Amino acid sequence: MASTDCKSLLKSDSLYKYILDTTVYPCENPYMRELRLATHQHPLTLMISLPDEAQFLNLLLKILNAKNTLEIGVFTGYSLLATALALPDDGKIIAIDVNREFYEVGRPIIEKAGMAGKIDFRKSPALPILDQLVSEEKNIGKFDFAFIDADKANYPDYHERLLKLVRIGGIIAYDNTLWCGTVVAPPDEIIPGYMLLHSPSPPRHCQAASTGDAPPLRQPVLPSSLQAIGSLSLPLSLNLSL
Repeated sequence: MASTDCKSLLKSDSLYKYILDTTVYPCENPYMRELRLATHQHPLTLMISLPDEAQFLNLLLKILNAKNTLEIGVFTGYSLLATALALPDDGKIIAIDVNREFYEVGRPIIEKAGMAGKIDFRKSPALPILDQLVSEEKNIGKFDFAFIDADKANYPDYHERLLKLVRIGGIIAYDNTLWCGTVVAPPDEIIPGYMLLHSPSPPRHCQAASTGDAPPLRQPVLPSSLQAIGSLSLPLSLNLSL
């Protein structure tokens, strides 16, 4: 049976359920579970990171021994909590989102988990915050990791700034770069309008008609690995630039 969840690229729902039941849910932090279930009550629950994705991010951060991170696009804070739980006690996250109301759904749970002190939430479009950070010399190469799950059209602009902020050897991760598989959709496939509007890389047959409002991601200039984990279809870019 083909998967009916556009956020998963697995071939069957039963296979994805097997992964969740045997590997993800048994290891899920209880506060992560509480926040996930609370987010499922939200009308925009589709925006939440999937639990296998959050588990992967948590593991990646621990391997990286990350201490300072950036998160662009927070929603209710599920992936943010996964990050906070992976950081040491003195770790810090600058979390940027234009909507604080969504974050307030998860904030009480994040506080209950004892992670609120690691989070510097900034209600703002991301580009002004990133430009401010870049303008201060102390922030150049300060961050170990950045996770971006926000307005897709701005991914290239975020990338240019993050190359300066993330240290050499750090990782920049982008969610939704395969956009539910629409990047290889056949010309006759009907794609929801919101996916065309917010696409990080318009389907090939749509690129010629693109208005330029949603430019495709530029060719990677860093060592990258394109992963499809939950909705985490992304290039993991290792910053080796000098």
